[in-house]
Amino acid sequence: MARALPVGGTTVRPPRLVVRRDGPLRGYESALARAGFDLVAGADEAGRGACAGPLVVAACILPPGRRGRIDGLDDSKVLTAATRERLFVRIQARALAYSVVVIPATEIDAYGVHVANLAGMRRALCTLEPAAQYALTDGFPVTGLGMPATAVWKGDATIACIAAASILAKVTRDAIMTRMHDEWPAYEFDQHKGYITPAHAAALSASGPCPEHRRRYVNVRRALRGLQPVVDNPGATAPIDRLPDGDAPTDLTMEIA
Repeated sequence: MARALPVGGTTVRPPRLVVRRDGPLRGYESALARAGFDLVAGADEAGRGACAGPLVVAACILPPGRRGRIDGLDDSKVLTAATRERLFVRIQARALAYSVVVIPATEIDAYGVHVANLAGMRRALCTLEPAAQYALTDGFPVTGLGMPATAVWKGDATIACIAAASILAKVTRDAIMTRMHDEWPAYEFDQHKGYITPAHAAALSASGPCPEHRRRYVNVRRALRGLQPVVDNPGATAPIDRLPDGDAPTDLTMEIA
């Protein structure tokens, strides 16, 4: 489960822990608590695959023991909107700490979605109060945290604190996209939340991109050139993630809620 990460100029090797992926949702946190890490933060993002709107990253520390168990907690993608909103309130009430970072489309275009995603995770994790002792991130390893960290594939479905972060990020982003619909009603952002659908592709073709569309994404570039957006090719909405010349910053202009 663990990989060595540099912390403060030295290499900190997290304890070797074995956790069953089909075990209870808090299995990772419980194993880390037995190794002396009581404040474990999970981080996840929402909106990485959308071609419009912001990327939202959240981090969350749940309390140990019974208070940290939230009935119904799961990967935000498998929950209904009503369930996510109910859990969103419970997570905010129960969490020892949480942070939400909103990265606008302009930042994604400037630095690329992956760089923006990693920077958002750093910001979300490093602004938690109390500070986390260990970080668990969904999918991607994140360096430069000043604490040991482990990336877990599909962590939002297997780790409670990552599942909580996924719900915080998803509900926050959905609310932003719903409000965005009022300004740009032609795109129906309240329905598809910036992901490509036949209706979204038709709106892109008819009206072209609005300022909230990500210019690095293939479908948006096709619309800028007057070409018909593609809806049946999974790669059609992938970002063209070439980085700008020079070193990409790790500290972007973001709003922290």
